[in-house]
Amino acid sequence: MALSTVQPFDLAIAGAGVFGLSIAHCALKKGLRVVVLEANYVGAGASGGLLGALMPHMPARWNPKKEFQFQALLKLEDHIEQLEFETGLSCGYRRCGRILPLTTQDKLEHHLERAEESKQRWHPKQTGFSYLVEPAGSRSDWLNATAAPFGIVYETLAARASPRSYLQVLAAFVSTRGTLIEGAEVTGFEEASGTVLLAGNREPVRANRLVLSGGFAAFDLIEQFTGERIGRGEKGQALILEGKGLENRPAIYCDGLYVVPHANGTVAIGSTSEREFSDATPSPGRSRELIDRATAFCPQLAGREVVTDWAGIRPRCNKRDPLIGQLPGHDAVYAATGGFKISFGIAHQIADCLVAEMTGDAPTYELPATFKPDHHFGINRLDADI
Repeated sequence: MALSTVQPFDLAIAGAGVFGLSIAHCALKKGLRVVVLEANYVGAGASGGLLGALMPHMPARWNPKKEFQFQALLKLEDHIEQLEFETGLSCGYRRCGRILPLTTQDKLEHHLERAEESKQRWHPKQTGFSYLVEPAGSRSDWLNATAAPFGIVYETLAARASPRSYLQVLAAFVSTRGTLIEGAEVTGFEEASGTVLLAGNREPVRANRLVLSGGFAAFDLIEQFTGERIGRGEKGQALILEGKGLENRPAIYCDGLYVVPHANGTVAIGSTSEREFSDATPSPGRSRELIDRATAFCPQLAGREVVTDWAGIRPRCNKRDPLIGQLPGHDAVYAATGGFKISFGIAHQIADCLVAEMTGDAPTYELPATFKPDHHFGINRLDADI
């Protein structure tokens, strides 16, 4: 059938990571005709990692970004429950809680203040989520007591999910209700005709709108559309250990690393952050470093088998906050990228905001001003080397 006679999709999405698939899920539930175009395969980029840490910002120096993430984490459990009901598949989600060691008197005093502020920010009487300082030796059957000489923070808002399982659940929904095409790299968009151009000899796709959500690679397309470079990639590395018997333990954040037990009897360790890198493959030396560092504060990991490792390039906007919304100078091109370490916790709420912008509906929760294009482009742009 000739391209001109094919009914266009309401929305084409470039990228099948957690942002792209979440936007597709939300748009499909709103009744839009959606196609997701993935250059490689579902989860080929940063979203296909291993860690799955859904961790809140600290309840201090509160701002709209932290409130947005807090609201997203509150809603995430119901969102995942509904998604699992719709697909019959599991995302590996659990509200696991988190331990933070306190290594100095200053940190103890600082977190005592945070614990007080959490009563105002986290509304524990209404939400049930607490941020408490516990004495030295607490939970030492999991966190080595020597790593926390001044006690610990134990907070109950933190959760975890299996990143790859979550992506596959979203992909299953999108494939059933819409269209998902792997191996389809978006190279451009002719707005006047609504033509999405694809690499190679692939037939173009017709769509009324295009969302650029392909992780750090989206920055190339964004620059193509706007003439401005507003982000970069940073390499992260993580690994999975055999973790039988640890499934119900809380996550630990210590020495710059997360240890996250998962429901399938594994434990994820990660992740690193490298601004300078030569490839996106795991480094054996870095994996050994991750194990040694994690085992030092979590002795129960000692001697456990490495199941798999992972490395990938995560998208990071130069202004740090994600970029969500219509690109300047364009009526039908949008972007959703730059979630960096918090994408899985906020993707469903990002999707709600972006789809609401397209349809003219009111979002469930307002997007922070620092997430919007005005914050990232033009006179507000921050170059990567600043």
